[in-house]
Amino acid sequence: MSKKIFYEDAYAKSCKAKVVQVNEFGIQLDQTIFYPTGGGQPGDTGVLCAASGKVEISDTVIEKIAGNYLHIPKDSSAILAIGDEVIAELDWDRRYAHMRMHSALHLLCAVIKGGVTGGSVGTEKGRLDFDLSNTTLDKERLATELNQLVDDDLQISTRWITQAELDSNVDLVRTMSVKPPRDSSRVRLMEIDGVDLQPCGGTHVRSTGEIGKLRIGKIENKGKHNRRINIHFAT
Repeated sequence: MSKKIFYEDAYAKSCKAKVVQVNEFGIQLDQTIFYPTGGGQPGDTGVLCAASGKVEISDTVIEKIAGNYLHIPKDSSAILAIGDEVIAELDWDRRYAHMRMHSALHLLCAVIKGGVTGGSVGTEKGRLDFDLSNTTLDKERLATELNQLVDDDLQISTRWITQAELDSNVDLVRTMSVKPPRDSSRVRLMEIDGVDLQPCGGTHVRSTGEIGKLRIGKIENKGKHNRRINIHFAT
């Protein structure tokens, strides 16, 4: 299993690594800064720089059976060999936008009281689906509350608990259709100081002030008990 540097430092833009597996699906490294698609957040893109040249990575995924992290080359013929040493470099602007938006969606969880039934993270907008009945949601009020939390510049931090601790604190889990990510015997929690605490495997900024101003887009009915709220970066 690859060492997940992005768990330890979401701001790492490059790292040295060694190729440990190559197959028809992608390239596995012994350690990586590339986040794999999951939890509504897209997989990272970038390049792997080797002595033989650069391999452009168009996506990062988790191998279904083995659970390995695979870097998908844009050009299927540009395959590295096991043992090759590389410098992995992120498309940082794209990743940082995902970090800001993912953290913004956690703020949305803080102001909407309801289970989360789905969501997605983008570079300019994101959305969450909530298990809500015929609740009237005021776009201007939501935007005001979100932007106040941004202006408060609250610290965002990571901590770990055991699976047993999570099982005894089921209220921590907001997602209804997706199980929280579990890393061996541990579960990773993301905490926004005083406003949100929940299991999450994604990458985040260090404080809410980094998110920037937000605006509420469409609020859609996606079923009797499902409300989709779209948010956008305001600038």
